[in-house]
Amino acid sequence: MTDDFDAMYETFQALLETFPPSEAVKRLELFGIEQDVIEAIRARHEEQTIRIKELEEPHAVVMGNRDTWYTGPQAKDKCWPAIVKLLRKEGWPEQPAIRDLDDSSTRVVSLLNHPKEKAFSTRGLVVGYVQSGKTTNFTSVMAKAADRGYKLFIVLAGIHNGLRRQTQARLVQQLIEPNPSMWSQLTGLDNDFTPQENPASYFGKRNKTHVLCVVKKNATVLRKLAQWLDKASDYLEDCPALIIDDEADQATVATKSINPLILSIMSSLPRSAYVGYTASPFANLLIDPSAQDLYPRDFVVNLPKPEGHFGTEVLFGRYALDGEDPADVDDGYDMIRSVPAEDVPCVRPETKADVEGFEPVLTDTLMRAIDYFWMVTAARRVRGTGNPHSTMLIHTSVNTSVHNSFKRPLEHLRGKRAKSLTDVAVLNRLRTVWEEETARVPAEDFGETPVSFDSLLAELPDVLDSCRVIMDNSSSEDRLDYENGPVVAIAVGGNTLSRGLTLEGLSVSYFVRAVSAYDTLLQMGRWFGFRHGYADLPRIWMTDELAEWFRHLATVETEMRRDIDIYMTESETPLTFAVRLRTHPALRVTAAAKMRSAVTAASSYAGRRVQTHYFRTDAEWLRGNIRAARDLVEASIANAVKVEDRSAEGRFVFRDVPYDVVTDFLASYRFHEKSPENDADLISAYIRKRVASAGSLRRWNVAVVGNPHGEPFAFTPDVVVGRSVRARLADTLGPGSADIKTLMSRRDAAVDLSGDASKLTEEDIMRERQTQLPDTGLLVLYPIDKTSEPNPPKKTRKALAAEEHVIGVGLVFPKPRNGDSTVEKYISADLSGVRIEDEDLSLLEEEEA
Repeated sequence: MTDDFDAMYETFQALLETFPPSEAVKRLELFGIEQDVIEAIRARHEEQTIRIKELEEPHAVVMGNRDTWYTGPQAKDKCWPAIVKLLRKEGWPEQPAIRDLDDSSTRVVSLLNHPKEKAFSTRGLVVGYVQSGKTTNFTSVMAKAADRGYKLFIVLAGIHNGLRRQTQARLVQQLIEPNPSMWSQLTGLDNDFTPQENPASYFGKRNKTHVLCVVKKNATVLRKLAQWLDKASDYLEDCPALIIDDEADQATVATKSINPLILSIMSSLPRSAYVGYTASPFANLLIDPSAQDLYPRDFVVNLPKPEGHFGTEVLFGRYALDGEDPADVDDGYDMIRSVPAEDVPCVRPETKADVEGFEPVLTDTLMRAIDYFWMVTAARRVRGTGNPHSTMLIHTSVNTSVHNSFKRPLEHLRGKRAKSLTDVAVLNRLRTVWEEETARVPAEDFGETPVSFDSLLAELPDVLDSCRVIMDNSSSEDRLDYENGPVVAIAVGGNTLSRGLTLEGLSVSYFVRAVSAYDTLLQMGRWFGFRHGYADLPRIWMTDELAEWFRHLATVETEMRRDIDIYMTESETPLTFAVRLRTHPALRVTAAAKMRSAVTAASSYAGRRVQTHYFRTDAEWLRGNIRAARDLVEASIANAVKVEDRSAEGRFVFRDVPYDVVTDFLASYRFHEKSPENDADLISAYIRKRVASAGSLRRWNVAVVGNPHGEPFAFTPDVVVGRSVRARLADTLGPGSADIKTLMSRRDAAVDLSGDASKLTEEDIMRERQTQLPDTGLLVLYPIDKTSEPNPPKKTRKALAAEEHVIGVGLVFPKPRNGDSTVEKYISADLSGVRIEDEDLSLLEEEEA
């Protein structure tokens, strides 16, 4: 019976090549197969689809009850096995790399429509990480879709020729060369789309090949493609098409020409699936869902971070999200180096008027970065492992004439350094740089072999001799080319180096370009990706402000991905729950035109822990906060129902203080302007709403938490605690401000709870608060020593060095029992004092030959 059943199930699988699952079942009925056998076949198929739906990774959000018709690769497949063979040859391990790629691409294909459905127009989004293998993922999706009958594959490959060419080459290598008889091409390595005379030769019933078309997002090119497809309409009824939009947030959303042309191409294809791929989906998630546009209404897939990937969080650290203990959130690797603000005018024109005739000055910081790059390249040669290429990126401006102005001084420096390798003073300085850098980031921490200066010195002459200085921009002829042997290059550029294009062996980046939006900033980070064999060596030189922006962006990314995961756990869909994007006072989420359909998301403080981690360091600002804190303690003593003196522990608790004492304090205490989550007006509005609508938060517990062994700080003569030590993060925020990252511990959030809270988790504490103090808020004051040297010393920390002692504030809000109140926040970027260079999209309209 088992053999017979297996044979019938194989028949069912064969029918799935031609029919969607529901139609395939009807065919079984026509064959006269007994109903109980059909039910068993359906049950096995359902079991396989459930396995796909319940894959641990990647998380996916799906509209409605989409049929999961695809259950994974089959033995007869041609395209996907060819990719696996290539990846094995390139050294990809079976576990976890190939397995994870198989799972994630299967998940995406399962969310497409069955290619034999009569008509469909799917819209989906896949969210990856910058430089994390998104191209390999969508190539795998294309391979599996081709193995199941998708015919036409259109890849929208960015707005630059370099990325289009790179994508074409990858797809030819992985899809076409292993199975050349199965594919036809509408584009070539050096040829974007040009109309072919006879559409029937590609789409007619006699042609069984799959059709590949890799195009730039350029109005002229897409217009030609749209018109050609329109002429081929007689042949497209039976042509299931998959459109992959690489860098889907760039040029696709809210553009006058590209967006309508993509929609026009989709409208000419009765069976089409559009899948956007991006690491910065901010613009895509703000498209109007009710419009006939490209909002990902059918699914959003959250690709897992690959093992060994360098992303924003591991490089820059991030801030704790709700429910996380800040002490458990890492500060990031010690790989970011500070570019002083006074250096910026030396490497970037301050105004547009300064662009013409601009001559850069190679500052000490930039020369140190360049010297370090040459030494890194030499050290990697000593190791003899990993990527054979070695690249440094210098990105200071979007303007091509500024890029070109760097060529002469950089080549002069290279020649000068090559001649000075026998100069003892120069060698001592280089040795110092190398030993300082390798001491800050030990090779052993990354499982790498240390390389001494004396070992790399032998390789330096050849490194300098082989190093090229390349201006890579839209007007240059000399471009980065990794196809003809190992490359050592210092690449100076702008937009052509900031989207999609992989900078092979990127070791050092010098980045001071001013940008105005999350997505632009994130995509500028070409340093994200894999660094096999040299994970300890990458360094990034940037301003303190940019480093803080990237730290904020890492927090936004993590929070956004958590929202996408909420879709999974709470049975939401892209049309019932919009992903929220945390705002920043100096950055737009995306370009203004892309936010026209955005609405301000209602926010709530329910169950949240809010704390200060940014502070100004000037005396006047800090003294104002000390006065506000002392007034609060005096008012708490006067109004509290009970005062608990736990000074031996460095603590006082004032119980059942009226809420207006708290809101009065919030009106006088000054939060740092870079802390949008700590908005005193918003917090006070939430408290008043809860009091008025639910009678909650009428009473508060106010606590003072200090260090019992610290130097004394007096809030009043009777309320004295020791000052706590909170060192600042190194290389963030710049002069006049400090970021301590962590203020409030788990134990502090339970300071007013009865019982032993030392072993409680975050969830336990919230549960206990709901039980013991369901309607009571907690406000905690922290006196922080103005010196606050890091103890023990840490490379990522330095002394607080404030002019006066600092008052930190933490607030803990209970989870409401019945319903909640929300408040809304509107933040616009104040960019009046910053010269911002926005992305140049003029290429979208350029005429193509």
